Amino acid sequence: MLKFFIGRLVQMVILFVVFLSIVWLLLQLMPGDISDTLIGNPDIPMSVRLELKARLGLDQPLLQQYITYITNFFFRFDMGVSFSRFPKDVSAVLLEALPRTLVLFLSSTLFAFWLGFKTGKLIAWRRGGRSEQFLIVSGVFLQTVFYPWFAIVMLWLFGFVFGWFPIGRFITAELWLGAPFEANDIFGRLIWTVVIASVAYGIARIVIGRVAKDLVTRERLAMLLGLLVVAAVVGYWAVNPAAKFAWDIVHHTILPVITLGLVAFGAIMLLTRASMLETLGEDYILTARAKGLPDNVIRDRHAARNAMLPVATSLVLALSFVIGGGIVTETIFSWPGMGLLFLQAINVSDIPLAVGALAITGVLALVGHLVADVLYAVLDPRIRIA
Repeated sequence: MLKFFIGRLVQMVILFVVFLSIVWLLLQLMPGDISDTLIGNPDIPMSVRLELKARLGLDQPLLQQYITYITNFFFRFDMGVSFSRFPKDVSAVLLEALPRTLVLFLSSTLFAFWLGFKTGKLIAWRRGGRSEQFLIVSGVFLQTVFYPWFAIVMLWLFGFVFGWFPIGRFITAELWLGAPFEANDIFGRLIWTVVIASVAYGIARIVIGRVAKDLVTRERLAMLLGLLVVAAVVGYWAVNPAAKFAWDIVHHTILPVITLGLVAFGAIMLLTRASMLETLGEDYILTARAKGLPDNVIRDRHAARNAMLPVATSLVLALSFVIGGGIVTETIFSWPGMGLLFLQAINVSDIPLAVGALAITGVLALVGHLVADVLYAVLDPRIRIA
């Protein structure tokens, strides 16, 4: 196992260096630079433009710029200064936007995974009914729908027609005028609340798994525990002075999470159903039936666990599409995350900021592949990492 991790880490470092170099070079080869955007008046003398380029280091040879950037990145962990948000560091700008994107995409992905896996497992187990046909058609529609159109329709229907959710943005500006709290602080506290509650729930699930031997009892206790955790989180924020500000952020988050989750739900449900149907034909499932094991044990412990392998892989690798998917979603919903930040950086030729955003995408993709390999070994005992 140790040899595997060391080998994979070396491969990840080499791949990341190659990826970062290609991204940096491609963005540098784009026509124009930040001076063309910041100084667009033709009456401004060339000396002013040259002075700006010198201050930003754009007057140096391309090779020298590359060596300077790579050296600072790997040996000083310095991504440079954002041209469009000068003098803020790229890392500071990205750290402000990254949590918003991760919360948006992790929430929608986990919601889609949970609902899609549960639904796909059940329709595969009870195949042949009308509900299966309806869900398959719905899943195909959601998987193949043109996402920008679907997101706009969801925003128009539930935000404008019904008025259930705000139309875009991260917060309601009028509510936060003169507020004693910062939006980022409340957002961070919301994240920590969810993290602490999730860790507590996970530890309690492990304890329940060791104490309760019966599968049905474990599921009932887990459901009760989940309700208690949700009630504790809601109760904590209900008596908190920042409750209305926290709800404002949550209210703005619900619609983009549901929109992203529904699109991902279709693909996960169909993938789970196909994997589950393939697993149900295996010999060990027939053996389990011959032993007289209960249906829920065969379905959940034997069939569903192995059917989870491709689904878990798709869940982990979805992290690598955080920036790509975020550009469309965050633009439509005016969500100030990594995708919208990357788009703005490209529009104004802010190369350090754009490279930094894509560097995070590369790291997430490499880590996702590593986690997927480990998950395969955990979920399937037949797979061993040498």
